[in-house]
Amino acid sequence: RRGTHNTNANTIRMNRIFGKKKEPAPAKAAPTLDQANERMDSRAKAYEQKIADCDKQLRALKEKIKTTRGSAKSNYERRAMDVLKRKRLYEQQLDQLMAQQFNIEQTAFGVESAAMTVATLGAMKGANQQLKEKMKELNIDDVDDVQDDLAELMEEMNEVNESLARSYAMPEDIDEADLEAELDLLEDEFEEVDAVPSYLQETDSLPAQPTSLPGESVDASPAAAVSS
Repeated sequence: RRGTHNTNANTIRMNRIFGKKKEPAPAKAAPTLDQANERMDSRAKAYEQKIADCDKQLRALKEKIKTTRGSAKSNYERRAMDVLKRKRLYEQQLDQLMAQQFNIEQTAFGVESAAMTVATLGAMKGANQQLKEKMKELNIDDVDDVQDDLAELMEEMNEVNESLARSYAMPEDIDEADLEAELDLLEDEFEEVDAVPSYLQETDSLPAQPTSLPGESVDASPAAAVSS
């Protein structure tokens, strides 16, 4: 116990003289792709605002350059050149930022596609396992037996239907020739019934139109007919 106490005391003295070793700070978690994309969006908006401010300053300086002469004009032109340089720098930084953001979006799309592929593969594996389990419950011989039984039942049902549809009052010794002759006679009778009566039929032999009044004598000679 006394030795342990001395060791702790020496450690405390050494820490007082040389200082205690600092423990390493915990590593910060890397930002996610969404967080990086959001930061780039905010930076891009800041650059766009700076470019808009430069355009506003350039318009104001151009108006002053038009209305001034001499050294004042040169001063405005120099200031306009400085603003234009800043604008070009902001535009270059904005282009680089947009390219980086595009790469981040492409990476995020790849990660999302990979996650969907993994999920799809997992679902297919699960469905495959379920199908195997269900196939164990099936027997091809049982399927064939069921199909054979259904075929036999359908044949028996057809036989039953044919038996029920048979006519009991129809004699079996009927000659088809006699039926055809009877059918021809029926057609002749139908034609006679459908014929138009003589008094309704059209004819060209109509009586001549009268040429004299009732009670007068009529000369039937050809000459009289011509003279009239």
